[in-house]
Amino acid sequence: MKDFSLFFKLGWDHIISFDALDHILFIAALSVVYVLNQWKQVLWLVTAFTIGHAITLVLSVFNIIRFESGWVEFAIPCTIVATSVFNLIRSGQQSGSIRLNYILALGFGLIHGMGYANAIRFMLADQQQIGWPLFSFNLGLEIGQIVVVLLILLLTYVLTNWFAIKRRDWVIFLSSAIFALALEMAITRFPHSE
Repeated sequence: MKDFSLFFKLGWDHIISFDALDHILFIAALSVVYVLNQWKQVLWLVTAFTIGHAITLVLSVFNIIRFESGWVEFAIPCTIVATSVFNLIRSGQQSGSIRLNYILALGFGLIHGMGYANAIRFMLADQQQIGWPLFSFNLGLEIGQIVVVLLILLLTYVLTNWFAIKRRDWVIFLSSAIFALALEMAITRFPHSE
């Protein structure tokens, strides 16, 4: 049970902490195009992201894949930039008709998982069985992501229903803000040869 709480907390902190801004921005960019009554679609979207994230962690723990951490840290904000641009391009369309989000979530989950793979690989390698710790980590990650999604969906509901802000304007505003923050992260994290 101690391992469960340790790895659950690691997963939770991976999304709900001051160091998790890139992760929060990505989840916000994924979910801003949805409204509260589409919560099931968003949960599937977040689960697709978690699956991609978990696949990378497993492959890393078994030393099947290795990536240069500098390029991974650069690629993570690039996924946020791409998601934000996608939101801006299709801001006038209905979100439910766009299935590409699920593919993006899964694929970008693979990239985000690489960012944490190096840190958790050593902890998981010490475990005799990695199934339970990996499940615990991903459960903490998933629940943390659901909290972020619910906050975004509730904020969207309040702004569009109580303050009569047009949904399209909200999507453009938040996606633009996320784009700017992620672009600055990408520029800062660009790996320079030494």
